[in-house]
Order: sequence, then C-alpha cells, then structure tokens
Amino acid sequence: MSIRWRLLISHTTMLIVTIILFIISALLIPVAITGDVRSIKDLYTRQYALKPLTKPEENVFLDVKYLAKKQPTQLLNEVTLKQFDQQLDTVTAGLVIRKGEKVVHSSKILNSIKDVKKLPSFEPENIKVRDTISIDHKFYLYVKFDFYFQDQEKGSVIIMREVSPFVELSRSLFPLIFGSLFLLLILVNGLLSYFVSKSIIKPLFFLKNATEQMGEGNLNVKIDQVRQDEIGQLSHAFDKMRIRLKESIDIQLQYEESRKELISNISHDLKTPITAIKGYIEGIQDGVAVSQGKMEKYLSTIKRKATDMDRLIDDLFLYSKLDLNKLPFYFVDIDIFRFIKDFVDEIYFDLEERGIKITIENKTKNILMVIADRDQLRRVMTNIIDNSVKHMKKPEKMICIHIIEEKDFVEIKVSDNGSGIEPTSLPYIFERFYRVDASRNQSTGGSGLGLAISKQIITEHNGDIWVKSQLGVGTSIFFTLKKSK
Repeated sequence: MSIRWRLLISHTTMLIVTIILFIISALLIPVAITGDVRSIKDLYTRQYALKPLTKPEENVFLDVKYLAKKQPTQLLNEVTLKQFDQQLDTVTAGLVIRKGEKVVHSSKILNSIKDVKKLPSFEPENIKVRDTISIDHKFYLYVKFDFYFQDQEKGSVIIMREVSPFVELSRSLFPLIFGSLFLLLILVNGLLSYFVSKSIIKPLFFLKNATEQMGEGNLNVKIDQVRQDEIGQLSHAFDKMRIRLKESIDIQLQYEESRKELISNISHDLKTPITAIKGYIEGIQDGVAVSQGKMEKYLSTIKRKATDMDRLIDDLFLYSKLDLNKLPFYFVDIDIFRFIKDFVDEIYFDLEERGIKITIENKTKNILMVIADRDQLRRVMTNIIDNSVKHMKKPEKMICIHIIEEKDFVEIKVSDNGSGIEPTSLPYIFERFYRVDASRNQSTGGSGLGLAISKQIITEHNGDIWVKSQLGVGTSIFFTLKKSK
C-alpha cells in the first residue's frame, strides 16, 4: 500500500472515529449522569423544563393569560388571535387554543398538531405550566394556562415552540463534550500518527544508517525491503545504487591493477630493445665490430630494434586514442569481397615468400555492402593476419578468409593451420599486452596490442569479434560488420 493511501486512510479513519465518539459521547453523558438509558429523554425534558421563554413568547403568554382570566371569550376572536400569531412568528413559535376536547385555534407553524390527546392534559391548578412534550417524534417546549370559559367548559392556552433536544443538550453540555472530543481527537491522532510515521520513519532510519556505513566505505550492507510502496521502491533503488557503486569501485581497482601491469609490460617491452641497442653501440665503441660486415650487422640490428620500439609506441599511441574515443572514424559503404580481395593481393607475395598460402572463400554470389572505415578495417585484417603468421610452424602454412552472409551483418572468418592457442589463454587474447608466450619474447610475439586494437576497432563498428582455437590444429578469428542498407 502506498504512503499516499496510508495517509488518506489514516485521516479518514481519524475523522470517522471522531464522529463516532461524538455521537457516543452525546448518548452516554446522560446515562453516566442518571445511571439509566431511558433517562436520555427525561434529561432532554428537564433541560427544557428549566428553559425560560423568549421575550415575545413571554409577552404573548401574559396577554393570553390575562384574557383567560378576565375575558376568555376574546380568545375566540380571530382578529386578536391573528395579532398573537404575528408576534410569535418572529421566534418561530405558535399559539394553540383548546376548548373542551377540541382545538379551536392553532397557528400555522403548528398545523401538524390536530389531535387534542397529544397536547398537555388539563390542569386547573396550573402547577406544571412549563415543560417539554414529544408529538410525532418531535420535541416542543411549551407554556400553558388552564381555565374555564364562561359556559364552564374547560379551556387552555398553549404557546409552543419546536426545539431540537440534541442541539440544546449540546449547548448545555458543550464544555464537557468539547473537552472530551478534543482529548479523544488528540489521542486518536497521536496513535494514528505514531503507527503511520513508524511505517515510514523506521525504513528511512535504516536507509540513513546504510548511507552512513557506505560513507565509511562499507558497501556490503544489504538493504532488504519487501514493501511495495514508495519506501520499498526507494530502498530498492538505493540498493541498486549501492551494487553499481560497488561494481564501479571493483572495476576501478581492476583498472588500477591493469594500469600497473600495463606500465610493467611497457617498461619490459621498451627496455629489452633499448638494452640490445645499448649493447651493440657499446660493441661498436669498443671496437668489437672490426670488419665492415660485422659493423653492418650491428647497425642492422640496431635499426631493427629501433623499428620495433617505434612500432610498439605507435601501437600504444593508437590504442590510447581508441580507448579515449579520440580516434576519428570515417564510415563508408564498402564491397567487402572486393575490399578483402584487394587486401590479399597486396600481401600475397610477402606471404608467399614466407611459404604461406592465403585464399578467399565467398559462400554467396551477392554483392555484400557493409558500413566500415577502410583504413581501420585494413588495420584489423593486418593485425589478424600478422597474429596468424607469427604462430605458423608447420611445413605447409595456410590462411583462409571466409565471407559469410547473415541477415543483418556479414561475418568474416580468418582461419590458419598454426600451432593453436591453449584453452586457458583464449579468454585473454583480446586484452592489451597479453601474449600466449609469458616470456614476452619478441621473436614469438609482437607488442601484445594487435588483437586488443582490433577488438576496439570492431567494437566502434558495432560488431563482435571472437576466437576459436585447437592446439595443433589451428586458430580461427571471427568478426562481424553491419550491412549497408
């Protein structure tokens, strides 16, 4: 249940409880005072029995009382009675004249009273002249005077005003009822606020404690919330943030370890040729290269080592630009078969000199257009081919490039019959500076960045790259390119 609904229900409940308590208080107060349920009606009656008349009622009552004593026949005069009715209309009261067992006059406001038996009984002593009476489930406050007409027939003048017993009782007991309701309202509101706030504040305090622990570096504090309201959603989002933050820190630590390893690898790969260059230069300076042939050999070696260093620095610079997304790509539509054929034609004679045969296998006769950067795609093909060449040890060396058409992309497969790769090394060959040869021998491996650069480039092409290999059989590297629409 949401917090909004909880608050709505709590306030509605508080209102309903207040109304119920008000009604119960209005009914129980008379019972508490008298000790009898039936005394509720009697208490209303007593309240009105002591209630004085209003000034217009009192004036009319004195006049009709005087006429009843001195001139009772005037009470049958319509003109006189009309004047009395007009005076009583201002206070919503009415006059009733009873003669014998008949009502001879009744004000318009009291037209519903026609039954003489419902009126107060005749009492010549006039002891109980003020009281309340219930007629047809209505309460009336009345004052009456009983007398005899000149023909000795019983007569009564009654001034009546309809009143509400509940309103009058509320007025008389207002301080007590108000005080009781106020205290009960405070109690109910306090209890509802306590339980509602407890269901809100308790999980918020838990989140606060979790935040403090995270601030101290503890990202393992788990936030378990089964609630489905806003607090539960907040807790769930907070826990997701904690997990992502923990993963981010773990990745950052991994990056730090990779950075240290990267620096170590760069230092090793640069120091090895530098050490060789220094050795050959010292040999020349010491006069070891006494012959022209030996001198040329030393200089050729120095040049080769310097070229290796230059290539390593270029690869490192390229990888850094790719890693920082600062290398611009120029995507165009390319006929992939024509592109690969031109590439193979360029490297064919170089591979042939090394005893390597390279072929192209195209399984479709359609013209396959892909979206790619020509220069960067050429770099990918060069890196993959170079990787295959370095691991060729069999007498018959073969490389085959397969072009496979799929629905939305084209798959390129470069297979060789080299020595293959250990299964434990397969997950890492696209990582920077990773070499299957742990000794990092330059004769069996390059900079260790070739395949890492290829992966970065294919990723920028929104493609995938992966490898399959079997020891003693060969290695296949796959990558995909999106078709041009």
